[in-house]
Amino acid sequence: MRYYSTSNPQHTATLEQAVTTGLAPDGGLYLPEDLPRLPKAFLHNMSQMTMQEMAYAIAAYALKGDVPTDVLHDIVFDALDFEIPLVKTAKGNYILELFHGPTMAFKDVGTRFMARLLKYYRMRHPEWRTLNVLVPTSGDTGSAVANSFWKMPGVNVYVLYPRGAVGVIQRSQFASLGGNVTAIEVNGSFDDCKTLVERAFMDEDLNYNMRLTSAMSINYARIIPQMFYYFWAYAQLVKQQVKTDNLVFAVPCSNLGNLASGLLAQQMGLPVKRFVSVENQNNIFYNYVKTGVFTPKPTQYSIAPALDAGCPNNFERVLGLMGNHKNICRNIHAYSYNDTQIIETIKQAYRDDNYLLDPHSAVAYRALQEDLQPGEIGVTLATAHPAKLKTLMERIIDEPVPLPDKLKKFVNGEMHIVKMPNGFTAFKRLLLEGHLAIPAQSFA
Repeated sequence: MRYYSTSNPQHTATLEQAVTTGLAPDGGLYLPEDLPRLPKAFLHNMSQMTMQEMAYAIAAYALKGDVPTDVLHDIVFDALDFEIPLVKTAKGNYILELFHGPTMAFKDVGTRFMARLLKYYRMRHPEWRTLNVLVPTSGDTGSAVANSFWKMPGVNVYVLYPRGAVGVIQRSQFASLGGNVTAIEVNGSFDDCKTLVERAFMDEDLNYNMRLTSAMSINYARIIPQMFYYFWAYAQLVKQQVKTDNLVFAVPCSNLGNLASGLLAQQMGLPVKRFVSVENQNNIFYNYVKTGVFTPKPTQYSIAPALDAGCPNNFERVLGLMGNHKNICRNIHAYSYNDTQIIETIKQAYRDDNYLLDPHSAVAYRALQEDLQPGEIGVTLATAHPAKLKTLMERIIDEPVPLPDKLKKFVNGEMHIVKMPNGFTAFKRLLLEGHLAIPAQSFA
């Protein structure tokens, strides 16, 4: 199957080209030319499958043989070797807990899938130079990417994060690893970190001297596995004999990658009535839905750092999938909440439902309550474990929040951090001069 650029549909690429480069040469994002629809019989039978079996079958349909079946089987089963519970709330709706992976954030599945797919491509091309994975982060993405690629031969990972904007626990998840993972503290915002990475992909000199790819959600390999969540929630509702005719998903949004995955799942045949996109005060997509005008703006820091994005990368994908503003409004209801409202929601859910939401999940939980109509079934995507922001959460609920063992192992590790000013010249020089790169093992 071919994949086209959202900037120029005449430019197409193979899956391997799309995944190993991340961005199209014209700066566009890749989308499949002909996404297949799943047979109705398969949708009906999903409830009898394990999560891994279901995900493998969906991936095989979606990728149309672009990855050998045995390789794809191992990639999917390895990426999804943990549970994703669907929890019923006291109000009768559901929370899909996506945070039970190694770094306790929903991005674990996407980054592990991508890492294993890139490993397959890397092994097919022993002539390739070391693969350099660049990723900006406001917390969770960097943690998930770093751990997914850690110690992988032939690959170096560079995690760029904004100074003073990533908590200690999240920072420790990538900065304490060492080896082939380098943490870079940038004296700027998350958007500055994204801009540095995007400029690197468009720089001819860098791309001549280094093989670069992105682990951001601009990479289609991150989008594919996130579709699994939506199908899994649907399958569990069917298994519990819950009527799913009017199914609504509430999605915390920053760069819109998870929302794009949901829209792809819908196009593959998943019966979703609509999506609810929810942002914090960085409400770029919310404003677009309300006005029809997409206007990026400087990032505002919040208590939900993974939502702090002033220019959502996947907007072009969402627009490409929906076609126009009218269709977006028909399929997506948009909401936005500030820090005060997020705190109110966390307290209310903890008091009324005895459920502790992290700030990112809380925005979706609140929007679903406000948006859901009688007869509809709602699913909140809970995207991170609350203990990842332990100090903040304890301040909000005035109770201790235990640190899970998966997080404890990072906190006491020694930090390895390279600090740099906010400037592309400095970033390029660091990469080219090899000040950051740690030689990776070869595949020979």
